Amino acid sequence: MIWQTTRHAIDLARPRVMGIVNVTPDSFADGGAHATATQALAHCERLVREGADILDIGGESSRPGALPVSVADELARVLPVLRGALTLGVPVSVDTCKPEVMRAALALGADIVNDILALQAPGALDAVASHPTCGVCLMHMRGVPGSMQGDVRYGDVVAEVTAFLAARAKALRDRAVDARRIVLDPGIGFGKLAGHNLELLRRQRELLAPGYPLLVGWSRKSTLGVLTGKAVGDRLAASIAAALAAVDNGAAIVRVHDVAETVDALEVWRAARDNDASTDAVHEPPPYP
Repeated sequence: MIWQTTRHAIDLARPRVMGIVNVTPDSFADGGAHATATQALAHCERLVREGADILDIGGESSRPGALPVSVADELARVLPVLRGALTLGVPVSVDTCKPEVMRAALALGADIVNDILALQAPGALDAVASHPTCGVCLMHMRGVPGSMQGDVRYGDVVAEVTAFLAARAKALRDRAVDARRIVLDPGIGFGKLAGHNLELLRRQRELLAPGYPLLVGWSRKSTLGVLTGKAVGDRLAASIAAALAAVDNGAAIVRVHDVAETVDALEVWRAARDNDASTDAVHEPPPYP
């Protein structure tokens, strides 16, 4: 399966790792760590060295309770980093729900629009549909980050998320957007309790029914804290376990903070699952006595 984007046709025959680049002062996991363009671009370069297949640049926090930022502020945060990231040889995604930011990013050459509102904002659908080739990720969330945890009642969370995402994909297909450009995200932690998130993971293959690849983001999420009792900064092992579980249940892309560790874990998962005899390293002796 291929994910068609502006500059790259991403082969999803093997799981892909999307590295998170938050150009924000208030993201839940790393707020402020990469808040300047120089810091964020250095982080992009590091993630590519660590094996990131895709970079995802965001200039507005989507943590629970986050306040919105202006279009001008988001553009000022994102565009300088995007310009540099586009030279690094990997697909670059822009995490935004603002059509003005989408258009500006696509005009610079961004490969993917990653929208937590699934293109529901006025003008967002037009911004993506009018572009000839960009990729798009449509995510499920109720409300907006500031209020999304206020309505977390579901009859069947998997059925409701699947139906919503299928409808949003159809809205794009009705605008003649090629299906190969579309990826879906169930929105782990967005307007959902821990039990909902775990149900989505256990029954994740049902989310494949609409026929699109899945992008899943478990990295450092609060449900992992509920399960382990660990603070955000101590959820590396849990994040890797969740990423592997997501891939094992059919996810094509995992969105993560800890790229190097996730890449290594996926290499072991692939070797155990596929017994890839073409990998010379598995037939070589270890580099120690």
